[in-house]
Amino acid sequence: QVQLVESGGGLVQAGGSLRLSCGGSRITISINAMAWHRQAPGKQRELVAAISRNGYTNYADSVKGRFTISRDNAKNTVSLQMNNLKPEDTAVYYCHAPGPDFWGQGTQVTVSS
Repeated sequence: QVQLVESGGGLVQAGGSLRLSCGGSRITISINAMAWHRQAPGKQRELVAAISRNGYTNYADSVKGRFTISRDNAKNTVSLQMNNLKPEDTAVYYCHAPGPDFWGQGTQVTVSS
């Protein structure tokens, strides 16, 4: 059974940083495009950042210059470094493998003002 498991969420003050990590079980992250999405209360789930199989990255305009997506092939993980966090970044963050359409269970990120 394929699993994507996120970790690293939590509560942080505005301006702070968090690093989310997503580990894969029975899925090789290095050969898959991967993405991070988020869903805030009362809002639709939105794409935050993505990384292609070749390492090309793209970001939502709202996080450009603050968030960085990367993968560690040796550890079979994909990470999201989030800097200069804002209260509007508060959401549940999900790891996603678009090709096979696998999702993690989500991790809560809360940014206080």
